[in-house]
Amino acid sequence: MKLLDQFRTNRAAPARPATEHTIELQHEEDEALVRRAQRGQTRAFDLLIERYKERLYATVYHMTSNREDAHDLVQDTFIKAYRSLGSFKGQSSFYTWVYRIAVNRTINFLKRGKNRTHHSLDNVDDAIQTDPDFVELMSQDTPRRETGLHEQQQRMNAALQKLSDNHRAVVVLHDVQGMTHADIAKMMKCSEGTVRSRLFYARQQLQGLLSEYW
Repeated sequence: MKLLDQFRTNRAAPARPATEHTIELQHEEDEALVRRAQRGQTRAFDLLIERYKERLYATVYHMTSNREDAHDLVQDTFIKAYRSLGSFKGQSSFYTWVYRIAVNRTINFLKRGKNRTHHSLDNVDDAIQTDPDFVELMSQDTPRRETGLHEQQQRMNAALQKLSDNHRAVVVLHDVQGMTHADIAKMMKCSEGTVRSRLFYARQQLQGLLSEYW
């Protein structure tokens, strides 16, 4: 499985040239690629990795705030998914299934306390970008803009890290990744009501933590 090997050993490794067969596979739906992968066609699984690795990385990175940890967790997620393909019955979409693996592995990682000292978000959470002060700040190409942006990144990241693992997960999945309550509930194996309550409580916590700054 060449692409997974590249993802494991070298992030900058060039993608292999697309063949006619690969181009044909690129137009297939996830379900068809999963069936091919279950029959041993590793290139089909490579294409599934290509489709979702960036979205998975963004999710895990927002939860861990550390590039190395996010990279390792996404790599582990795809390895776990490949080894578990036989258990995938199509009761949910492939992306929901693989996201569930990623989120669960990330939550377990955080519970082990391996990532409590990293505070380095490179991208401001989408919710911040609607703030009037942020919009005004971004329109000014000045040193103040760079300083303010960095401060906002640090403050939002620090606030996210103060949430519990489950509450941080629902905020990232819903407010950053745009996932529905239903998909998050399936992923985290809880009810939609639980997702809504966790999201409400997490937002209340973030509002309190950031009230002095915004």
